[in-house]
Amino acid sequence: MKISRVQTSTALRTRRTTAAIGVTVCLTAALGACGSSNGSSGDSASGGGKIGVSLILKTLTNPYFVSMQKDAKSQAAKDNVNLTVAAGSSDGDTQTQITAIDNAVSRGDKGILITTNGDAVNAALNRAKQAGLFVIALDTAPNPASVADITYATDNEQAGKLDGQYAAAALDGKPAVIAMLDLFNNQVVSVDVNRDHGFLEGMGIDPGSKTENGKEAKSGKYTGGKGGTYTVVCHQPTQGAVDGGRTAMENCLSSNPNINVVYAINEPAAEGAYNALKAAGKEKNVAIYAIDGSCSGLKNVTSGKFTADAVQYPGKMAALGVSSIAKLARGGSKPSVTNGKAFYDTGTALVAGKALDGVTVQSPTQAASACWGS
Repeated sequence: MKISRVQTSTALRTRRTTAAIGVTVCLTAALGACGSSNGSSGDSASGGGKIGVSLILKTLTNPYFVSMQKDAKSQAAKDNVNLTVAAGSSDGDTQTQITAIDNAVSRGDKGILITTNGDAVNAALNRAKQAGLFVIALDTAPNPASVADITYATDNEQAGKLDGQYAAAALDGKPAVIAMLDLFNNQVVSVDVNRDHGFLEGMGIDPGSKTENGKEAKSGKYTGGKGGTYTVVCHQPTQGAVDGGRTAMENCLSSNPNINVVYAINEPAAEGAYNALKAAGKEKNVAIYAIDGSCSGLKNVTSGKFTADAVQYPGKMAALGVSSIAKLARGGSKPSVTNGKAFYDTGTALVAGKALDGVTVQSPTQAASACWGS
């Protein structure tokens, strides 16, 4: 989310683009209900006929998900796939996603790629599977993960852990006063829990729960790096957005103005946190840790706005998903998970402006070849 993150929220208006080989992509930030260019999108499931696939995103206001749409569209053209794209009006909008799932079934699509907005979509996804559609979760595994046939994602816990390990090493034994800027506080989404817990684990702090955020001891000792004392000031929801990140950071500062470590669920939330810190005159004394890997996020590492950014590859997730459903619909085998994991791991790495002993990092320049967005 990238989390939804730095990225600036940019509203995208509905549009329709017809590619030269006849692939129709329907884009709408509210409802994915668009007909194919050649009748039923599920026609000719074998051979060279078109395959209907739906890409259902959290939102199209976050460049992270826009990059998924872009690469899925490119792959659809290569694989002769009729792609329909739909997205929630905001992060957490499950009703629009449910409608898009039901539309995919009605169209006769062969598969669904989804970045789920929450557990409320589960029943609709189960209906789609019962109707014969192959469901691939992107970025975020459903809860439970078995709601999807497979998940293509960053190892979100590992991404958070890389940030946490760097944070502990950078503290060099100093006390950590931590703000945790999460995704939600009113629903449980696996990417939210995994990144939050990974960060704490990387610092050497027990999260206190396997399924919920905010259950760690609020003070104690971290064991990462040289070790030291810590205080967790807050767990605030951001909805993975810039405005949410700013409000969350303001709330945390009102609780404790001495915060020196900020974990952010994604780059937009991290951008909002930086804005709040700058307004308070504290931006130079606080380390901000983000997750996403956008081109703008790498620039924020270079400028010093972000101390580190755990990168991921959303376009790769979507392109692989399109290709997998096309192959399966034409008689190929089902995709399989990465050895030792419950999902297909599309990779992560840590980008930081400064190398530290015991932590493997890439420079922003090294990471730029695989960044996404602008």
